[in-house]
Amino acid sequence: MLFRSDDTGEAVRTKQTAAPARKAPSPMAFLQKYSTPICVAMIAIGAVRIASTYTALSLTADEPAHLACGMEYLSRHTYTYETQHPPLARVMAALGPYLAGVRTIGLASFQAEGIEEIRKSGHPIRTTTLMRLGILPFFLLACTVVWVWARSYYGKATAAVATTVFTLLPQILADGGLGTTDMALTACLGLAFLAMLRWAERPDWRRGLFFGFSTALAVLAKFSSLLFFPIAAALALLAYWAAARPGGNRLASLARERLASFGIAVASGALAILAAYRFSLAPLFDGIRSVMLHNQVGHTSYLLGWASRAGWWYYFPVALAVKTPIPFLALALAGIGVAIARRSNPQYLMPLAFSMGVLLPAMAGRLDIGLRHILPVYIGFSLMAAMAVLRLPQWLGQRVGWTTAAALVALMIFSGVKQHPDYLAYFNGFAGDSPEKILVDSNYDWGQGSIIAAKYLRNRGISEVSYFGVDAGVPPEEMEHWYGMPHIRKLDLTLESGGWFVVSPTLLVETSNRFEGLTPAARVGPKIG
Repeated sequence: MLFRSDDTGEAVRTKQTAAPARKAPSPMAFLQKYSTPICVAMIAIGAVRIASTYTALSLTADEPAHLACGMEYLSRHTYTYETQHPPLARVMAALGPYLAGVRTIGLASFQAEGIEEIRKSGHPIRTTTLMRLGILPFFLLACTVVWVWARSYYGKATAAVATTVFTLLPQILADGGLGTTDMALTACLGLAFLAMLRWAERPDWRRGLFFGFSTALAVLAKFSSLLFFPIAAALALLAYWAAARPGGNRLASLARERLASFGIAVASGALAILAAYRFSLAPLFDGIRSVMLHNQVGHTSYLLGWASRAGWWYYFPVALAVKTPIPFLALALAGIGVAIARRSNPQYLMPLAFSMGVLLPAMAGRLDIGLRHILPVYIGFSLMAAMAVLRLPQWLGQRVGWTTAAALVALMIFSGVKQHPDYLAYFNGFAGDSPEKILVDSNYDWGQGSIIAAKYLRNRGISEVSYFGVDAGVPPEEMEHWYGMPHIRKLDLTLESGGWFVVSPTLLVETSNRFEGLTPAARVGPKIG
């Protein structure tokens, strides 16, 4: 007897001289036959959607700082402005502006430095676009990880579905379009985990080398990888043990077989990290210490009407529940059930191990300042959602199952199109009409809406406003020049001057007593849902 695994993951027993297999259902046959074109097309569409937001959204709060630090690395070959984040994503964000002639100026504040670099470029929108374009390769890499992971272990049809739903997620499109570190973490952490799986299957020196290099990229993307990756790897090992139940002798034998190539992985990874830091350990260790101190001290965050520096263990589950499309949530939850039901094959548990390896330690931390901090969970969830999609025809019948699957994907497409271009502000229907009562900051209002607000004001002939918003530190006169904002007068917090006020949701909920005398005239931006 021979055994194989089809795209639904079911074990299929055949004889050497078995009769011709039944023809697969038409949708399944289509997904299998056109898997590669579907994946390429969806990734390309996602990239175009991201690129179209570059000039439609204003600078977010963290982007100038990242630009300044990356520019220092490129133009002065030092890394001293701020070490809490490693250089990979920052250098990629600064590369385009650097090639266009932007250089470090040398201001004391890296936030002010980034703004001044953009101002002195003479082309602020173009410079912002070039900065954000440097993050697009990480989006492409993250999509490729989903595609390759799914195709390698679950089949072509699963790869087509997983890649499709991943590219439709608003949070992925949002962070893929900003000059920040979160998409780099997602791509590189996913790559490192996939490289580990491939190395564990065949631990030769080539895979060991790639495993080490990929892990180094994850560390250089964001220091949270130093926490997320070991926990995800430990959960993967636990899943393997639960499925295979190897004895002590077997485990010892597996470890010995992998020892040499693991040494190659460690050496290559360490060398890559040191090379990225120009073989200077001081900024590396200083950055790690800074992250640990930041987590220890905490960060002011907001959830469900409350503010805290210590955070909440349920912050990220709530954020996932209200900022992820509901059809995707349903499919991911069903996919978890599929993975657990097939736990005899440990590969079905690996996406769950990966996502939980990110989510669980984040829930235990104190830095509850944005869903972006756990963005990699969507890689594992997309794989499990795809597993559920391909099970729907078996659960509901062929016609109803495929119709349901198509409807759920269509709802994801519709919600994303309605949200364009401000994917960062996306909330699903669970959030209601006032999402700022649940989450703010980089979950909703991170400064990206100034261009949208400026267009709204111009269309209504408003020539002067008071501005009170989360922004990147762009001076009022530059906001008028860069974004087309009407004249911004000095903010009168007594509200005695009257007129129009532009108030960000984040600052509105944090200082609501200041604006009790104002009647909201409009919510500017895409609708919720």
